[in-house]
This record gives sequence, C-alpha cells and structure tokens, in this order.
Amino acid sequence: MPSKKIEKVDKTKKIVILFSFIFLFLCILFFSVFRTITEKRHIPSLKGEKSELSVRGDIISSDNFKIASSKKVYKAMIDTRYLDPLKEELFLNLFSIYSGIDYNTLKEKLAEGKKDPGSLVLSYSIDSRSAKNLKELAFKLIQLDVFTSKQINGVKILRGLTVSESGEKRTFSYNDTLTPVVGYISKFESEAGKTKVNGIKGLEKYYNKVLNQSKDGILQGDRDVLSYISFDKNSIIRKRVDGATLNLNIPLKLQKNNELTLDMYKKKLSADEIIVSIMENKTGKIITMASSNRFNPEKIAKEDIPNLNVNAIEYQYEPGSVIKPISISLALDKNLVKRNENFYAFNDGVKGSKGTFPKGAYKLGRFTIKDDHEFSKHNLSIDDIVMYSSNIGTLQIAQRLSGPEFFEGMKRFGFTRKSGIDLPYEKKGVMPKIWQFSAGDKDKKDNVFKATVSFGQGMTSTFIQLIKAYSTFNNDGYMITPRIVSHLTYDNNQYKANDSKPERIISKQTADEMKKLLVRTVEEGTGRSARIEGLEIGGKTGTAQIARGGKYLKEYISSFIGFVNDEHNNSYTIGVTVFNPISTGVNWYYHYAASSAVPVFKEVIQNLVKLNYLIPKENIIFDKNIKDDIMPPDENLKD
Repeated sequence: MPSKKIEKVDKTKKIVILFSFIFLFLCILFFSVFRTITEKRHIPSLKGEKSELSVRGDIISSDNFKIASSKKVYKAMIDTRYLDPLKEELFLNLFSIYSGIDYNTLKEKLAEGKKDPGSLVLSYSIDSRSAKNLKELAFKLIQLDVFTSKQINGVKILRGLTVSESGEKRTFSYNDTLTPVVGYISKFESEAGKTKVNGIKGLEKYYNKVLNQSKDGILQGDRDVLSYISFDKNSIIRKRVDGATLNLNIPLKLQKNNELTLDMYKKKLSADEIIVSIMENKTGKIITMASSNRFNPEKIAKEDIPNLNVNAIEYQYEPGSVIKPISISLALDKNLVKRNENFYAFNDGVKGSKGTFPKGAYKLGRFTIKDDHEFSKHNLSIDDIVMYSSNIGTLQIAQRLSGPEFFEGMKRFGFTRKSGIDLPYEKKGVMPKIWQFSAGDKDKKDNVFKATVSFGQGMTSTFIQLIKAYSTFNNDGYMITPRIVSHLTYDNNQYKANDSKPERIISKQTADEMKKLLVRTVEEGTGRSARIEGLEIGGKTGTAQIARGGKYLKEYISSFIGFVNDEHNNSYTIGVTVFNPISTGVNWYYHYAASSAVPVFKEVIQNLVKLNYLIPKENIIFDKNIKDDIMPPDENLKD
C-alpha cells in the first residue's frame, strides 16, 4: 500500500509540472502573439519612391553661350571590408578606366581607407556620363567576384561599388570671361545631405535666391516584384525644376574682344587695372562690363583676392574733369549762363594779399586753383572751358548756383545714390556738406565746396555712376538705369528683369547743348584721339590724383566718359577708366587721359564696328598695323 501511495504522489507531481510547462508555454505564446500584433513590422514597403536632384540655374550670354552652369555630380563608394585583396589591382584598373581618375590617386586613397576598414568614398565629383558607366561596372564587378560576401548575424551580406547623387558642381565654361561681374560661389550641404552652392559676389550673389529656386523631381508609385515603380492614376510624378536662368544683355564675343583690348593696354600702360563699360543709351542694357583684372571662379588663387571686387561699382574715387560737363549743365539748365558769354582765364597773373599768383591761377580764400596749362586767350567761352578742360572756367560757372542747388543737382545726376545696377555691394560715393553762409558774407558765391567739386575733386563717385550720368547728354535729358540681366527663364516661362523708367534730369535743350560741346571736345579738344570718321562721338577726359591718407599721391586715375552714335539709331554710352598708369621716364605722359583712356575708348568703338554694333557712314577698314595712338599730348590736351 505505501508503494502505491508514493506512486500516486509522483504521478500528481508530474502532472503539475507538465501543466506548469504547458501554462508557461501558453504565456510565452500569448506574449509573442501580442507583441507581434502590437509591434510595428518592418516589412518591405509596397510603395516605391525615386527622386531626381535639381540644380542651380545657368547664366547665359545674349548670344546664347553658357557663362556659368551647374551639373549633377555623383559619389562612388565601396566598403573596403568586402573587397577581395587578390582582386584589388583588377578593381583599381577597371575603376580608373571607367571613371577617368588617375590610377595612382585611387591606389593612395584605397591604401589610406584600408587603415580604417569600412565605407570609403573614392570620388564626390563623378559626372553623369561616368556615373552611368560606373553603374554598369558595379554589376560586372559582382560577376567577377571582386567583392566577397560575409555572414553577419546569420545573414549573408554583399556590398560592392555604389554610385549615387552627391550634389551639384558649378562650372564656368570660359574661365575668367566676364569676371569679376559674374562673381563666384561657395559650397554648402543641404538638409538632404547633398552638395549645393551659394553666390558670394557678382551676379551669382545678386540673383542667388532665384538661381537656387529649384525643385527636385519625384516619382512615387506601387512597386512590382522586381522593385521597379509601376505607374497608374494614383502615382505621383513631379518633374524636376532647376533654378532660374539669367539671360544677360552681354554678348560673349563682344565681351571677350574688349577684355583682350584691356589686357593689351594694361601691359602697354603698366596700369594697375583698366575697366570699360558699354551701355545701350535708350534701354540701359549693359552690353560690356569688362576688367583687365580677372580670375577663374573655379580656381581662385591667393593672388586673385584683390581682383574679386567689381571695381566698376565698389571702388570710390575722385573722378576729376569728367564731372565738368555735369556741373556746367546744371547752370545751363537754370539759364544762369549765356551761350555767348566769356569767362576770364586768369592767365596774366593775379595779385592777392600774399603776393602775385602765377598765370592760370585763381585765388579762392586761402586756396589757389590752377589750370593744367596756360591759355593763350584772356577770355574763355563755354566751348573752350569744356573742350580744353578749364578748372577756373568751370568753377566760375558753378559759383552761380547756390549751395543747395548745386548739391541737389549733383544728387539728381545720381551722385551719393546707388545707380540701381543689378550687382551687390554697390557704393554711393560721398559729397562734402553744403557750406551755408550768412547774408552779406563777401565769400558767399565763392565757397570751396562748389569750386572743387565742380571739377571733380573733394568728392568721390563710382565708375557706374559716371556712365549713368553721361547717358543723360545723349538721351534728350533723360537718365537711364544700367541693367546687366535682360530676363529670367524659370520653368519654361520668361520673366522680365526689374525695369525702371528713364528719369528726367535736365531739359532737352540743355542736353543737346552739352552733347554738342562734348562732340566738339572729341573733334577739337582733349578727346581728339577718339575720332573715327563716319561716327558721331563725344566725351570728356578726366585725370585725377589718387588721394590716400589725407594727401595726394603721384598716382593717377585717368578716365574718358562719352558716347557714340551712327546713322542707324545705334547709340551707346561708353566709359573707360585706367587706374594708375605709368607716369615716369619716357612714358611720363601716360597718366593723362588723352594718352591712356582715350586710345582704349577708340579701340572699344572699333570693336563695336567690327562686330556690326555700329555702322559708320562709309565702310571704314581698320588697319591691324595702325600707328599707336598713345602719343605725347599737345599742350592744350593734358587732361
């Protein structure tokens, strides 16, 4: 009996243990089912999505050449842990052939990457054609067992060559052409981890927002068994839209010809820099803005740093005698000067409280103002004053204006305010404060401010302000705003660049009168070497010393600002400024505008004729062996 009782107890224990195991198993099963139901499952999506990277917009010349453009670039990457060491040489050779990257460069990069095994980017700048070839190579490398699979956590994994979009690259097809106006860029990484670019200077900066106004393309739809996206009415297709394209007013061929002209004259004149601009007089379209100091935006070197600024709008300097026609026109416009009036030239000596001043000297308070040369006449007409650039004659005319009249008149002509050109960082120049005198002050009419500013000293302006101001004389008294960009193209639609209406500055009568004087200046005066038969050319020379540290240096800025017209309604305002031409030795006269800026001006007009932007009355053939225009100036042409 006892044995039977013990067997019964043992059997009960076994049943309890069995049921405990069953209960535990059920608990685990229920827990697992519950977890499976409630936990987010990581199964392949039935939806597929593919994106297409958009890029920054292009900058295109008016004759349809791409000055700047962006292209997609790709990165090629491997995992060094999966590369078969025995087939390393095969991989390097094939990759070098397909990518165009130097074999030794790849070998060094791979050796460096193997020091820390893992993902290695072989290049971030594969172009689209090479990327397509490399994707084909990736498939062949797998077939050739160049990469070996590995068991990781019981799963067989194989990682070969992968090629994917890495971003965009900005290219400048014509190297330094149109620099510094076109500007340059810097790179940054987008939120999606792609390389993008931003404009830092020039047009790239001014239009940065619209150039970068791009949208990536997106393809979304159901995936088939091979993971390809199939499309139906529920699919999403959004085409790629690149940034806006800038369509310039500047033709590449004319720009390049003028840049070559500046390069030649910079060497000939030993100048620091020469700048030139050509503007259509009626529209404000800039068809050339060139500098002798250029750089390649893709390869900016340390020595290029001084050339990164657009000095045509950013450099402020005393303009010199090119201001005289503007000062005189303000008095003419208020009928303060009679057309046949003469002005004393002060060329027979002037007696003052401190002695006798030399010929050609004018006493103004404690200041003595001189002309560059002695006039043979005792009295000067307005024509003489403009044609032969008399400081003394100009200041006498300016004194007839009140301080506020003169200041507001200069401001109306665009000084101390931005020109409105479509470039960033434009400077405004400065003008001295208006000197107010109490009633009865004997020097009320002879204040120094009006005197010195009237011939371009004691104030600063920019090159582009002068171009804009001079457009008035050849445009019936209206001033036009210069524009580099003609229109924008975005998503196959055209948008006109910001336009501004011409601004009335002086009367048509005054503008016509000053235009005649400027034409006479070229025919008979300081601009004589700019003459070309069959064209109407007018302009004014200006030579100013460079001021630094409160004193004038023996360094000069020479300018010639003017216009040219033909009989076919082609009309342009043109400016040339030469910074610090040589002024020593046998070439001592190069600093005079008549011997530096004027010959460049003439060469620029010849470029316009050769490319049919101007048509002289008679067919003019320019001799390639034409005698050098840089000649010592006549005594009356030193300006």
